[in-house]
Amino acid sequence: MPPASAPRKAIIDAAHELIQESGGSFTTQELIKRAGVALQTFYRHFESKDRLLLAVITELIAENCEAFARRAAGLDGPIERLRAYVTTALESLHTAGGSARFITSEHWRLQQLFPQEVAAATKPFADLVQKELETGNAAGVLTSADTERDAWLIMTVVLSVYHEFSFLPDDPRNATVAEDVWGFCLAAVGGRPAPARRGRRSLTRARPPAP
Repeated sequence: MPPASAPRKAIIDAAHELIQESGGSFTTQELIKRAGVALQTFYRHFESKDRLLLAVITELIAENCEAFARRAAGLDGPIERLRAYVTTALESLHTAGGSARFITSEHWRLQQLFPQEVAAATKPFADLVQKELETGNAAGVLTSADTERDAWLIMTVVLSVYHEFSFLPDDPRNATVAEDVWGFCLAAVGGRPAPARRGRRSLTRARPPAP
C-alpha cells in the first residue's frame, strides 16, 4: 500500500477514531474538525464520504491481513497457517470494538456502489489463503481442486460469519465459532485436523444448539 499524503492520512486517521466512537454515522463536518483540515482539502482527496469509508475499509482489511501474515510466519506448515488466518479473523470480533459493526454495516452498502473496489479490498485475505492451499497441495496434506475458487469460498464463509456475529456478541455459539468454521473449511479442502492437544479443544466437540 503506497504511503498516504499527510492530509489524506489525517482524514483517514480521524475517520478511524470516529468509527470507534460512533460507527459510520459521523458527519463530514465532524470529520474535518477532528482531522484539522478544510472542507476543500477533504474533497481534494475524497469525492464523497462513501469514498472515504471505502478507503477506511480497504485499509482496515489490508492492515489486518498484514498482521495475520506476520503472526503466522513462524508457524509450521500450511495447515497451521491456514488455521491461524481463519480463527484469528473471527476471534478479532472480541477485540475489534466499533470497527467490526462498521465493517459489517458498510460492507454490503458499499458493495452495491463500488462492487469491484470492495472485491479488491477483500482479496488480500483470499490471497493469503490461496498461497497456503497451493503449499498444502504441493506437500500432499491438502486436496484443493481449484485453489483460487476454494480460497474465495473460504474468504466468503469467514466474512459471512464475521458479519453475522459482529451483531450477535452474546450468542452462545460465539465462544466456539472460530474453531467450528476452521473445521468446516479444513474438511472442504481435504485436510485432517491435528490430534487434540492438552488444553486445546478438539474440532469434534459437541456443538451448542442453534437459537
